[in-house]
Amino acid sequence: MIKPSHSAPLDPGFQPAVLFNRNYVGSVHASGKAVPLVLGLEREGGLVSRFETFVSPTPDADTLQYVERIVKFLLWGRGGWKLHFGGPKAIGEFIRRTYSVRGARKFDCHMMALAYGRKFEVVLTNPNKVPAAKDMQVAAGGHLKGCRIGFDLGASDYKVSAVVDGEAIFTEETPWDPKIQADPEYHYHHISAALHRAAACMPRVDAIGGSSAGVIVDNEIRVASLLRAIPKKLFPTAAAVFKRVAKEWNVPLVVMNDGDVTALAGALSLKQKGMLGIAMGSSEAAGFMDKRGRILGWLNELAFAPVDYNPKAVADEWSGDQGVGALYFSQQAVNKLLPAAKIKLPKVTGLPERLKEVQNLMAAGDERAARIYETMGVYLGYTIPHYLDFYDFDHMLILGRVTTGRGGDIVLAKAREVLATEFPEVGISMHVPDEKSRRVGQAVAAASLPKVKK
Repeated sequence: MIKPSHSAPLDPGFQPAVLFNRNYVGSVHASGKAVPLVLGLEREGGLVSRFETFVSPTPDADTLQYVERIVKFLLWGRGGWKLHFGGPKAIGEFIRRTYSVRGARKFDCHMMALAYGRKFEVVLTNPNKVPAAKDMQVAAGGHLKGCRIGFDLGASDYKVSAVVDGEAIFTEETPWDPKIQADPEYHYHHISAALHRAAACMPRVDAIGGSSAGVIVDNEIRVASLLRAIPKKLFPTAAAVFKRVAKEWNVPLVVMNDGDVTALAGALSLKQKGMLGIAMGSSEAAGFMDKRGRILGWLNELAFAPVDYNPKAVADEWSGDQGVGALYFSQQAVNKLLPAAKIKLPKVTGLPERLKEVQNLMAAGDERAARIYETMGVYLGYTIPHYLDFYDFDHMLILGRVTTGRGGDIVLAKAREVLATEFPEVGISMHVPDEKSRRVGQAVAAASLPKVKK
C-alpha cells in the first residue's frame, strides 16, 4: 500500500487510486519490460473511446489490479457495450472472465447492456488493431431566450426553475423518495406538478429542459436509481416519462444526464470550456465538456468509478464494488463517515436528514462534523489528478447539497491543500457557485438545453 502524504482523518486506510496507478506505470517503465495496452470502448452508432497506457507483460497481482480498475473506470466514465482489449493475452483473458455475466463485475456488464441495448463483450486483439477514436461532438445548451422551464431530478429532492431570457424568476426545491416507488405515476405526477407551478409564473412556455440522475438516451431513462423499484413490466412506461411530458406540453424538450448539465452550468456561469462538473448530492454526478465546448457522449457516471484501492473500503450497496465515487462524494459519503466521527443518529433517519444534522453540527462548530468534511476534502484532493488521467480539463465546478454551508468550504480548502503540496503540477481551477446556484443551478442550466425555432 502506498501511504498518501495527507491522511484522511476518519479514513486512515484510504488508498488513492492515482498514487497506485502512477507508481505502477512508473515501476513498469523502470523495469524496461513495459508493453503497450490500448483499450477501446465501443458504444452506440459505432462511437469509440480509446485509452492508452503501458503494463507488464505478465499477469502479476499489481498488473491485474491496475488493468481491472482502469477498465472499470473507463466503463463508467466513457461507457460502451464492447471492450476492444489490445494488450497481453493472459491479462485480456482475466478481464474477459471478470467482466462477464458470471464474473465479479457482472453488475457492470448488466448495466452496460441495459444502457446500450447490446450484450456486453470483451474482444481480445493487438494494440494496433483497436479501432480509432470516434466521439460524439455535440455542442449542447446555452439557449437562453424566451420563457423556459428547467428541472433537475435527484434521488432525495427535485428542483424546478422558471427562466425568462436567462434569468430565473422562480425556483423551488421539493423533497421526494422516488427510488422506493413502484408506480410510474408517482414520478410523472411530481414532475408534471412542478412544471405547472413554474409555468404559472410566466406568460407562456417556449421550451422545457431537464437534468436527471441516471443514463438518459434520446429523452428516455435507460438506467437510473430513481426507478429502482419499478417492476420490469412497467419500466418502459416509467422510462418514457419525459416523452409523455413533451407530448402533453407540445414544446421542445431535452433531458440530459445530470452530470452533463453540471458541466454545462459551469460553462455558462464561468464562460469557460474544458469543464469537469461534479455534483455531490444523493450520489455523485459528473459531466464533461471538452476544451472546444463539445459534449462527447461519454457516460460520465463517476458514482461507480473507483477512486480508492483500499481492500477494506466500504462496498457500494447497488454494485457491490468497493472504493467507488458515490461513497466519497455524496450524502452516502457523509453517512459512511458518521461512525468514525462518533456521531450517532437514529437508524430510521434518512440520508438527507443525516446530512442536514451534520450541517447543523458544523454550523454549531462541532469538530466531529468538521472532520467529516476534512476527510472528504482529502478524498477530493487525491481524486482530481486521478480524473485528469482520464479527462482533459482546465476547470472544475463543484456543487451539490453536500457542498452547502461551512462544510463545503472545508472540503474545498482541504482539497486545495492536497493539490498544492502533493500535485503542484496540477493547475486546475476549482469553482464553486454562490449558495443559491449550488442548489438550483442545474435546473437553470437545464432550461437552456432546448433550441427553439424562431
